[in-house]
Amino acid sequence: MTKVTVGVSLKMYFGHQQAATWFDAVAARVRAHEAVRSGAVELFITPTFLQVLPAIAAFDGTPVRIGGQDVAAADGGAYTGEVAASELAEVGATIAEIGHAERRRLFAETDEVVAQKTAAALRAGLTPLLCIGETSHQDPADAAEVAVAQLRAALADAPAGAVIVAYEPVWAIGAPEPAPHDHIRVVAAALRAALDGDADRADSTVIYGGAAGPGLLTALGDDVDGVFLGRFAHDPDALVAVLDEAAELAALRQAQGPTGGAA
Repeated sequence: MTKVTVGVSLKMYFGHQQAATWFDAVAARVRAHEAVRSGAVELFITPTFLQVLPAIAAFDGTPVRIGGQDVAAADGGAYTGEVAASELAEVGATIAEIGHAERRRLFAETDEVVAQKTAAALRAGLTPLLCIGETSHQDPADAAEVAVAQLRAALADAPAGAVIVAYEPVWAIGAPEPAPHDHIRVVAAALRAALDGDADRADSTVIYGGAAGPGLLTALGDDVDGVFLGRFAHDPDALVAVLDEAAELAALRQAQGPTGGAA
């Protein structure tokens, strides 16, 4: 795969007007970014639910994908406070973030709930953004085993469809530095192998989050399909710096031909 993916989660850091200002600033830069316009670099953003519609409007006419930071496990009904995957799709969102470590820790989401939400997203035509990662720092091989088990649990009985797997070791989220490069390589390779072994997951991607920032894509090269950014991307120019790095990696993969780049 020559395309490089860059994602941004805004969590609940921005108020409504602050988010709108950020959308406009990023949209202006994206419209001038050839690699994003051409599709060589895919950018997606998951704002709060209230910010989804303003984000879709701000990025109208660009390839930027907008998603929700969560989705209901049910398709509809008496579920006060929930947002159905079908409604997200109806307003123009294309991604649903599922199973983030904060959802698991703060809201007691289990593997079973994650699987239900994954299936609901796929039924509605959304791409699940599956957040996967071990809670404690451990040997890369052990971490890979945990990550693959989480992935398989999330996809149990799920309809066919591509997913974005965001490998985010919990101990690296909000840390000063990302996980060691060799650690990321081992876990990402295991996740990629699991996806490649599932005929229902064609065109899926594996990206890395957890203190991701500039230089990481260059260091990892073909070992990941992209990165998932947090607070680093609050500065639109910092985000563009990572998009530029992604563009260079995509160009290199294109030059290498079909045998180069991540699978």
